[in-house]
Amino acid sequence: YNYISDLQIDKFFIWAVIGIILGGRIGYVLFYQPNLFFYKPIYILEIWNGGMSFHGGLIGIIVSIYIFSIKNHIKFFYLSDLVSLVAPIGLFLGRISNFINTELYGRITNFPFAIIYPEIDNNTRHPSQLYEALFEGLVLFVILYVYFKKNKKEYKIGNISALFLIFYSIFRFIIEFLREPDL
Repeated sequence: YNYISDLQIDKFFIWAVIGIILGGRIGYVLFYQPNLFFYKPIYILEIWNGGMSFHGGLIGIIVSIYIFSIKNHIKFFYLSDLVSLVAPIGLFLGRISNFINTELYGRITNFPFAIIYPEIDNNTRHPSQLYEALFEGLVLFVILYVYFKKNKKEYKIGNISALFLIFYSIFRFIIEFLREPDL
């Protein structure tokens, strides 16, 4: 197995985008609108109707990494580590977009950082998207980057991926208690 070249990274980017979008969309429809999955399967391709699922996107990117790594003779966990190292940046930007679009807002609270979403109601709510952007984006990126820099010489393939999944899960689990449940 080989390391990845710059040209392969360019090619993988397309695989990653397709995997995330298809996986995220299929996951959203299966988890939140399963009746449309069976009644109108073409609805999965209607990405302009909105709706993406992190869990589906994760499955989609894992499948993309797996197929690409086999096809290009690259170690799966080597490639997944590269993706995991930069994924928090995408998560950060995605959560900022959720905030701008008033999606995935928080529960009603009197917490000092609470804000009012006029499109929703006049109650003060947790800006859970910003909490997620901070922890799943910036904090997670710093954790992974520092780990990588400190362990560069004795780096074990797969550790970055494992740390990403562990810390993302912890942050998401905690912040989920502050988020308004999906209908």
